[in-house]
Parts: sequence; C-alpha cells; structure tokens
Amino acid sequence: MEINRRQFLAMSGAVVQGAMLAKIGATTALGALSGPGEGPGKPWHRRIRRIGQVNFNERDPAELDVEQWADYWASVAVDAVLVSVTGIIAFYPTRVPFHRRSRYLGDKDLFGACSAAAKARGIRVIARLSPDLAWDDAVNAHPEWFMKNPDGSFQASGEEPRLFSTCMFSAYYTEHIPEIMREVQAGYDVDGLFTNGWPAFNRLPVCHCEACRKLPRPESPEYWEVYTERVITLWKMFDRIAKEKGEDNIYFGNMGGGVHATPNLIRLSRVSEWFNCDNQGRGGEGSPIWGASQQGRVATAIMRDRAITNVTGAWSTCGAVRWRNASKSGAEAEIWMDQTVASGMTVWYHWLGAQKGMGNDRRWMKTGRDFMQWLARNDAHFERKRGVATIGVVMGQSSHLFYNPPGEGGMQQFLDGLYYALLEGRFLFDFIHEDDLGPETTGRYSVLLLPNIAWLSDAQCDQLRAFVAAGGSLMASFETAMYDERGRRRAIPGLADIFGIESAGQVAGPNGNGFYAQIERRHAVLSGFEGTEWIPGGAFRLPVKAKGDLVLSVVPAYTAYPPELSYSPVDRTDEPAVVLRESGRSRLLYLPGDVERAAWRSGHTDLSRLLQNSIAWVAGAAQPVRVQGQGLVECFAWETTPGFALHILNYTNPNTHRGWLRKHYRIGEQRVSMVLPAGRRVTRVQLLRPERDIPFVQEGNKVEYTVPGVEDYEIAAMYA
Repeated sequence: MEINRRQFLAMSGAVVQGAMLAKIGATTALGALSGPGEGPGKPWHRRIRRIGQVNFNERDPAELDVEQWADYWASVAVDAVLVSVTGIIAFYPTRVPFHRRSRYLGDKDLFGACSAAAKARGIRVIARLSPDLAWDDAVNAHPEWFMKNPDGSFQASGEEPRLFSTCMFSAYYTEHIPEIMREVQAGYDVDGLFTNGWPAFNRLPVCHCEACRKLPRPESPEYWEVYTERVITLWKMFDRIAKEKGEDNIYFGNMGGGVHATPNLIRLSRVSEWFNCDNQGRGGEGSPIWGASQQGRVATAIMRDRAITNVTGAWSTCGAVRWRNASKSGAEAEIWMDQTVASGMTVWYHWLGAQKGMGNDRRWMKTGRDFMQWLARNDAHFERKRGVATIGVVMGQSSHLFYNPPGEGGMQQFLDGLYYALLEGRFLFDFIHEDDLGPETTGRYSVLLLPNIAWLSDAQCDQLRAFVAAGGSLMASFETAMYDERGRRRAIPGLADIFGIESAGQVAGPNGNGFYAQIERRHAVLSGFEGTEWIPGGAFRLPVKAKGDLVLSVVPAYTAYPPELSYSPVDRTDEPAVVLRESGRSRLLYLPGDVERAAWRSGHTDLSRLLQNSIAWVAGAAQPVRVQGQGLVECFAWETTPGFALHILNYTNPNTHRGWLRKHYRIGEQRVSMVLPAGRRVTRVQLLRPERDIPFVQEGNKVEYTVPGVEDYEIAAMYA
C-alpha cells in the first residue's frame, strides 16, 4: 500500500513506523522514503537557485562600478543579490543615530544605486545588516547595548578596538536594529532582510552585562533554553518588520555552524522559512573537504523542503592566515559549490570588497560565472522532491554544545570519524536532529547511527526504543545515552536494555597504547581481518557486560614504552569490544570504545574498516543505491522533477584533509545500481557535466549504468 503524507501524519506513530520500516525492508526503493516535494505556487525564496554578493567595504562608495557589478551578477543568472545596509558602516544616507555613514559616501547612495541596478535586471534584492558590532560613540551613549566581560569592561572586537560586541538581550536588537530595517524598507524596493553575524554560531555567547547576569549560568543547558527563546522572539519580530513591506517579504539570519549552531535548530526551524549557512570554506588546519556537504545534511534535516542556502566564499578563507581580497583556488571554490548543490542547498557566491571597480583580483569572477551558467542550464535536476537514503545519523546538538568526552578530541571528531567511514563505505545517509526522533521522521529510515550521542533524555530514549520495536536497526558507541538532557550521569546507559548491556565501571583510558580487540569468532563485522587475532579497539572505552557469545573481546591497554614492557599482562577477558544482537527485523550493534574518534585521530584503517563493516551489518540489504569504483567519493540521491538524480562528489585528492585543492584528480568508472519504485521506468540517463547521454539497462525496478569517470563532480540525471 502506498502511504501519502496526509495519511502518514494521521496514522498513529508506532503503526506508521512499523508500516514504513516493513516497506523499506521489502522494496529498498528510491522515492519510497521521504515526504513529497514542494508543489506549484511556491514563494519566491523557495524558487531561487543562485544568489550573489559583494560584501561592501567602507571605500566601495568611491570605487565600486555599480553597472559592472550588476552586469556580472546578471551574466551568471543569479535570482537575488545581497546588498549591504550593514549597521557597522552605512552605505546609504541614513538618519538613524549611531548608524555611522561611510566616510566615502558623501552625497552618494551606494545601497540605493545597487538595488536599482539589480531590479532593472530582474534580480531580487535582500538588504544585509550586521547587528553584532557598534562603535565606541554608541558605547558612551548607550552602555546597556553592549556585552561585558566579568570585570565589567566592554567586549571589544579583536581587530578594531573602536568596535564593541552588542548584546542581543538589549534594546539594541529590539529598538535600534528595527529602526534601521524600517528606514531601509521605507526608502527602497527590497524583498527581504538578512542579519549577518547573528545568531552567533560555533559557541554560545558569554556576556556579563546587567541583563545577562539575571539569566542562567552562561553555556549551560538552562541558558541555552533562554538563549534559544530570545533568538526566536527576535526572529519573529524581524520577520514581522519585513512583512510590513509586503507579505512576500522575508527575514532570515545566520543558522550556520553545522552541528555546532547555537540556537536549538529544531525549535528555530518552526519559525524560520530560510536557513542560511554562513559556511564559506575550510577555515582551519586539518579541515576535511566535505564541510559544505556536512552542513547541507544538517540544514536539510532541519528544513526539509524549505529554502536553504550556503555561502561559498571566493576569497581566501582557509587556514590561520587569511587574505580577504585575494581569490582562493578555483578548484577549492568549485568543490564547495559542488557540495552545496549536491546536498540540496542553493549556491550563494560571495566576494569581499570591490577596489578598482570589481576588485584588484578578479579571478573569482570566472569561477563563479562558469559554475553558475552551467547550473542555470540544468535547473530542473536540482529541484529536489525527496531524498532516498535509508540510513540516518543522529546529530546530538546538545552533546556537541555541552558534553566534554574524556581524553583529547571533542564531539566533532566522533562525527568526523563516522562520516569518513560512511564515505569510504559509499553509504547514502541523512542527518536527523536529536529532537526529531518521532516516527514521522525516523520511519523513513531502516537504520539509525548514534556516534557517541552522550546526552539523550528519557523521552528520546523511548523514541529510539519505539524505532527498534517497529523493526528499525540501531548502532551506537561509547557513552551514548550515558547522560540525560541536563548532563546528569545515569547509573547505566539509557539504551542499555536495547543492546542487552550492563555498565561495568567508569570510562577506562589508554596506557601508552590504546586497548585492543581480540577476535573470538568470525562474523560479518570482521570481514577483511584475516591473518590476525587482534585489531585496534580504540583509546577510551566504557566497560560493559553483555550476554551471548563474544565476537570481539577487550584486551586492556598496557605500556607502550619501553618496548621490553609492551605486552599484555592478560591472555583474554570476557569484556566485549562489540555487542551484537538481533531482535525480529532489528539488528543492534554497540561499540563500547571511542572508535569513531580514534579512527579519525589515528587514521587507522582497521578502525575505519570495523565501522564500515558494522554499518553494513546493521543496514543489511536496505540500500537502494550502490556505487562501485575506485576513489573517495560522497554520494547523494534525490527524486527530482524529471525523475531521479545521483550526485557523485570526487574527493580523491592530496588536499582532501588539509589546505585547498590545487586541481581535481579524475577517477575512473563508477558502476551504479539503483532500485526504483515499482512501475517507474527510466527513459534516459544524462550526465550533466559533459551534458551527454549514457547507456543504461533496466530489469524490473532495478536500473544499472556506468559513469565513465568523475573530474570533480558528476550528476547522473535519470528521466522517469
């Protein structure tokens, strides 16, 4: 029986989940898993495919060539541009006190000129504001607007000592910024309002002003609730102001930061119609290339079919040293835009400052033009209706914000280690937020993976039990559910009954060596481990007891140096290094060690193989898409308006984990097998990068074809 979305939502949770999981197990078919896409009559912000921005600097009123600026964005077929109103430097003749005009503005109106030029070319205009900083003259007049340090001093901007951080719990956000918004809307034809630099991302703000001293302790779960509520209140207020201009107008702010975003993303998604990811490029040493894709998975998990954009910075974003007005490598910018559209987001291409007309360095312009023009020719294939993955990775936002795992390396490394294993194993997967574990979401998946999701409430644990009871499979690691939603440690993990384990002590750490895992009997999770009795187990582990025959047993950590003393003092133990269970249709796997983090930190191939084997075992046959070939790739598959689209991102590169891609390294044939919904027939398979057709074979609802090679990115568009 086909279940439409209305029937799905109307049915009871457990029945729905059971029906959906049974369907997944029976068909593993594309298009049978996610809700329907958007229909006709979508608002404009859900229809746009390309956005452009030149982020103005103070000298631009004197130097920007407005017509050249507008002609460029028209040539790359953008649907909207961001034009700076700001809040730090005004680019129009503002009358709002403490909104400092550019010293180069004179009698000009750069914002107005750019807005008019964009509108003349049929491009929508979004007014960009920056409410996060203000000048020292405002500090003197309105000290209550600003964030303070514990000693009572004002929090200054690191690079410009005359700028200070504003407090979002002050009237600066409820009175001053709305005054700027209304002034702009009264004087100009704008379609939306955007705040850069707010909400904060990566870490919760810490302020000791008079208002904030009355709030719960900074960086606590209680403060997070108050902070999120304030963000929602301001978001709704700013959106009401936007709609004073027109019902189609919209407000949106920064929701980037991936799993580390500061507001509760599920709660904010209930009021937000546009999720912008200010995730412009690799920012630090050792950052892997897939940062945009990972951000896309976060955003699509939160927003489903609503507007999602990701900013690609064409400027030099990478590493400890930055150059704001120099282009990054074309290959690096391309792969970031590749990931953006592959993961379901809209490209927002961004440059900083426009000295000498459109910049001293204009290499960025060709990179953007080539990509955007190709994208425009193939728009229909990026109009996603639904995803097709059967594996869901639970992202624990509260664990990432508040939990400090023992040892070196934080929560991000657990996610990175699992993510890398998923890419190496070529699994299709989605992210699921910890506050979205009801059957209407989890029912679309046959498997859930929990990479050390340490903080889980009793209610969330019950939702995971319901998922398993309905036939879903589960894989978890280390201290998953060891703490409740307030960080209170439980006597036993909250999901211990699902995996059939008992806690047998406190977390044990390494002793020079990490611990080992001894092979006790052959099993599918040990595929590829011939010729050895031991494999690495991880660095830290939560000792547990479990019933049943051992597959891997723990060899406790022992001395690494001197080598004369580097040997195990015990022959074997009864402590499991992996716990495996089967219950009806469910497969359950628990790894007591910090395997994902250890795999990421060490790069050890055995640990990645163990993760891949474990995922494959819990997933079973419920994988509707298989891509076989050489190279490190990331894959996405979507049902689209013409039919289906498989996206293959090529990460095979010496700079995958550090620096920028210098160039792309082409990989060879990729053999694809896809299971379609019953009755769907493919009439044509087209590769969108070379824009040519390739042969395919369909038997029943299974389609097979070969992609002859992938440079940076390929999309196989299936017309069905």
